[in-house]
Amino acid sequence: MEVRIGVQHVAREITFETTLTADELVAAVRDARSAEMLELTDDKGGRIIVPSASIGYVTTGAEKKTGVGFGVH
Repeated sequence: MEVRIGVQHVAREITFETTLTADELVAAVRDARSAEMLELTDDKGGRIIVPSASIGYVTTGAEKKTGVGFGVH
């Protein structure tokens, strides 16, 4: 799933792919409100760390569905 994080006072947003579900991402963002940092892992094992006080917004794309069979849909 694609995640975009807007950081206050920064023109560019942070964009990455993750294997987290939407519910796991929402839980991580909620937990970050009471912590100093939001820490997430991208689909390649990299870590994204953002100071909680600087988070402007977090948006997600649709969760990827694993296809079965041949052909592209």
